[in-house]
Amino acid sequence: MSEPALPVLVLGNSLGTTRLLWRAQAPAFAEHFRLLHYDLPGHGGAASPAMADGVSIASLGAGVLGLMDDHGIDQAAYCGVSMGGMAGMWLAANAPDRISSLGLICTSAYLPPAQGWRARAELVLADGLAAVAGQSIGRWFTPSFIASSPELVASFKADLLAVDPLGYASCCLAIAQMDLRADLASVRAPTLVISGADDPATPPEHGAAIAAGISGARHLVVDGAHLANVASPAKVASAILGHFSATI
Repeated sequence: MSEPALPVLVLGNSLGTTRLLWRAQAPAFAEHFRLLHYDLPGHGGAASPAMADGVSIASLGAGVLGLMDDHGIDQAAYCGVSMGGMAGMWLAANAPDRISSLGLICTSAYLPPAQGWRARAELVLADGLAAVAGQSIGRWFTPSFIASSPELVASFKADLLAVDPLGYASCCLAIAQMDLRADLASVRAPTLVISGADDPATPPEHGAAIAAGISGARHLVVDGAHLANVASPAKVASAILGHFSATI
């Protein structure tokens, strides 16, 4: 008798990153799941939209559903970082039969001010990703992590600089118009929210608000981290796998 197929885990990236984001966790995840990665528009070779305002959180979620359909996947666990987490919240609220369990890392259901995101989109369209690279690295990693892991940080920066400006800008505009707070009450998938204690972009209070809005959700804060799954890969992998193993 053949072994039963492993369940599927969909992985969603944060703005400006590629599958490198999951490099430390992927081997552990692959022992328990079939992994389905996807890239944001204009990231990692994915196509950009025809126009800057052609992306929304709903369209990202719909794209994930289409990808699952293409692979014959009826239901999957989902884990997303930042913008990938935003898409995960939309999926769990709007396609609850498709998401068996949910992991949300360093993300937010509402991330104002909208004008800041619009200004960032305009800057990138005018001057390219180099205009925001330094600030992005500072949001993703603590100074001590940058000092201790220069090669890894350089790889993240190189991936960021390779993102298509139109795709990046479209994602900024999608976040500018995003407000998932009312969707949280519709999420039925068991949910683990993870925040980085020192994350300046989506600080722990954002994770706490998500956990408070989703019935039964748990919230874990990782000390000394901005981008928690990169700064503390083993701790985050263990927490995610523990959550999924108990809820799928």
